[in-house]
Amino acid sequence: MILQCPECQTRYLVPDSAIGAAGRTVRCANCKHCWFQDGAPLPEPAASPAPAIATGTITVPPPPVEDEFAGPSPFLPPLDEPEAEAPVASVESYDEQPPFRARRNPVRRWTIAALIAGALMLAAVAAITWLGAPSFLGRLGLALGPTESPLLIKDKPIQRRDLDNGSELFAVAGQITNASAERQRVPDVRAELRDAQGRLVYSWTITPQLRTLAPGASVDFNSAKLDVPANSKRLVLSFAGES
Repeated sequence: MILQCPECQTRYLVPDSAIGAAGRTVRCANCKHCWFQDGAPLPEPAASPAPAIATGTITVPPPPVEDEFAGPSPFLPPLDEPEAEAPVASVESYDEQPPFRARRNPVRRWTIAALIAGALMLAAVAAITWLGAPSFLGRLGLALGPTESPLLIKDKPIQRRDLDNGSELFAVAGQITNASAERQRVPDVRAELRDAQGRLVYSWTITPQLRTLAPGASVDFNSAKLDVPANSKRLVLSFAGES
C-alpha cells in the first residue's frame, strides 16, 4: 500500500497488514503529522481460466492473463527526492492520553485563609485588651480622633544633673489619677521635649506600673534619659494615642 502524507505530500510504501482492513491512525516520519488511513480493499477473486476447447485431437489453451501490477513499483522512493532513500513509515496507534494533573482544592485554600484571618483577629483583640485601644493604635501610628481621657496626669519637677562620666541625666516623674467613677485602663505616657519656639526636639514613651485604676486611685511613674538635646526647654506629657 502506498501512503501519502496530506501535510507534506511525502509518500511511503507499507505492507497492507500494517494498516489492516479497518484502517488506523498513522504519523508521518518527516513532519510528524497524524491522520487516519483507511484499510486496503480486499482483492477481488481471480477469474478462473476458461475451459480448454477441444477440436478433434488438438486442445487450444486460453491466452495467459497478464498481471497489470507486474514490474517494480514506481513509488518506492519519495517522488520529490528521486535520489534519496524512501523514509520508513512510522505507523503507530494514537492512543496516548494526556498526563493526569491533580486538581487543586479551592475549599482547602479558603479554609487556610480563614484560619489565618481568625488568628490575626484574636491577636488584635488580645493586644487591645492588654494595651487599650488608644495605646494600641498609638503604637501602630494610628489614632481614633480627638478623645478626652478621664485620667489626669500631674507632673513633678524635672531633674537635670551632670554625671561623673560627663553625661547629663534628665529625669521625669509624675502621677496618673482616675477622676471618674469607673475603673479605667491606663495607657502609656508620651513625653515630649520642645524648644523655645515650641518645636518638638525629642520624645519617648513611659510605661506605667499599673494598667488599670479603680475610681479615685492613682499611680506614680518616672523615667530618665541621658544626653537629651540641650535646646529642650519645655516638657509636655500626654497619653499615647491621645491628640
